[in-house]
Amino acid sequence: ARVLGVEPPVAVERDDQEPGIARGQGGLLDVVLAPDFATSRLIYWSYAEPREGGNGTAVARGRLVDGAEPRVEGVQVIFRELPTLDSTMHFGGRLVFARDGKLFVTLGERSILPGRRQAQDLSSHLGKIVRINPDGSVPRDNPFVTKEGARPEIWSYGHRNVQGAALNPATGELWADEHGPKGGDEVNLVRKGRDYGWPTITYGNEYSGLPVGLGLTAKAGMEQPQYYWDPVIATSGMAFYSADAFPEWRGNLFVGGLAGRHLAQIGRAHV
Repeated sequence: ARVLGVEPPVAVERDDQEPGIARGQGGLLDVVLAPDFATSRLIYWSYAEPREGGNGTAVARGRLVDGAEPRVEGVQVIFRELPTLDSTMHFGGRLVFARDGKLFVTLGERSILPGRRQAQDLSSHLGKIVRINPDGSVPRDNPFVTKEGARPEIWSYGHRNVQGAALNPATGELWADEHGPKGGDEVNLVRKGRDYGWPTITYGNEYSGLPVGLGLTAKAGMEQPQYYWDPVIATSGMAFYSADAFPEWRGNLFVGGLAGRHLAQIGRAHV
């Protein structure tokens, strides 16, 4: 961030572990160019932001000025995850622009029990994928705009910690991968207003080996993953292959695996 002429949005880890400072899995999370970057020069980034009561994922944008001393001007914070929690984990933060110019932001449930309990709670951003306009305002066709008590930015819910997301080039639909606990990393086709089940359903267990909740893997009204791993691969970034070098791979999905330091290839049968 200093190279671009702006101060880093979060503090680095310190020996005194000052309360509320973003640390652990926090920091700079994602950076993307605006769809009209060639003319607007706007860039967007997500980060773990220290605030009163802990920290939370935020999204900012600014105009990149190139040259001998590149910098970012007119920085605006356009989205802040609520509520704030004092946790070092599960920030999410993947940014994806849809074909219609709307911006998807993935948000983790912060791992700790108070956050986990909110993943299926529409009054909270935790454990959600949200959809906003490029200026941070709320699209009028979001699924819960008119629902009393719901956060209007929410697009889907019941997520644990979405680390990768990408548009299917054939359909324009959003796909995402998320970390399970001990088992149950998932790839999901993310659709408007759908509940993806965490923590009510999962193909994983607690790290202790005990079941999560009632140990359910399916329940009416909750979405099943398109693909899952057990044991986990610790999913990270994802991308659809649409180039010409390997035509037999066209339309396949590739997901990074942090645990095995490998790429997982998911064929068209699953996407």
